[in-house]
Amino acid sequence: MTQIYSPYLSRRHLLLAGAATLAGGLMPRTALAEAPPLGGTVPGWYRFGIGDIEATIISDGLLNLGSANDQFPNAPQDDIARIMKEEFLPADPMMLEQNCLVLNIANRVVLFDSGIGSDQTFGDKAGRMLRNLQAAGIEPGQVDDVVLTHAHCDHCWGLVADDGALNFPNATVHISQVDFDYWTDEANLSGPGFIPFFVAGARKNLLPYRDRLSFVADGKEVMPGVTAISTPGHTPGHISYVIASGGQTFLNVGDVVHHYALLFENPGWRFAFDSDPGMAAETRLKLFDMAASEEMPMIGYHFPFPGLGNIRREGSAYAYVPIPMVHA
Repeated sequence: MTQIYSPYLSRRHLLLAGAATLAGGLMPRTALAEAPPLGGTVPGWYRFGIGDIEATIISDGLLNLGSANDQFPNAPQDDIARIMKEEFLPADPMMLEQNCLVLNIANRVVLFDSGIGSDQTFGDKAGRMLRNLQAAGIEPGQVDDVVLTHAHCDHCWGLVADDGALNFPNATVHISQVDFDYWTDEANLSGPGFIPFFVAGARKNLLPYRDRLSFVADGKEVMPGVTAISTPGHTPGHISYVIASGGQTFLNVGDVVHHYALLFENPGWRFAFDSDPGMAAETRLKLFDMAASEEMPMIGYHFPFPGLGNIRREGSAYAYVPIPMVHA
């Protein structure tokens, strides 16, 4: 009998045929062998270009923020559940990446934000920035500048080692004076909620660099090609940065936006760690409008690795479109 190939052969027939083959002992023994698990994954870094600037994203790992309902306390829980399900993500725990940016610019190595250090308040999947920095071929001693978006734990607690040594012994630290003053103010050690804990950590990590601080200002260049933009609300002195070179421009947003699925669709939602949630939402809308109008790609600190994407208007809200990674 002539055997006929059919593209419509059902999945059930294929499964039955496979079962019969196994039952008949026709499967080669090597196919059943199991290799021992190796563990780990590739180093968390990704290199790309912004005009003439060589840019590298360095992952500090994942933060476990617990329930999304707790982090967005005024948002309808049904909406949170729907959006996270549509994205095939759990609402609890809500995991956020930490994407530290490094620029090789004007003969300087510039790191934006330093990760959370060794603190495990938000789980044990973070604190990998130094390891991944070295995996990307960059030694901490080569870093000339650390530019901070703000002084929360997951952005500045990687500046100082547990033994008090400076992780970036040759670096100048750039930060807004408003944020520096607020998060190192000893009076705020008796503040409400999480503030005393964050202030204690900021003092530990920022004060050892006080002799090498540079305060950034709204609309001013931090260095050639990098301009600070005041984006307050998440913290009193939060700063985002426009990076421009060779006709290309990227917007490093810091914590103006946290979760890509929730806050682009609902930019007015309030986030639990915002110092001024109303101002943060207002800032977010302004920044979204600017980036969408100017077709300016974003670098999102908490977006899925490597955190590069575009933003477009979608009705009365916005949508985030990841930029595919390019393999050299």
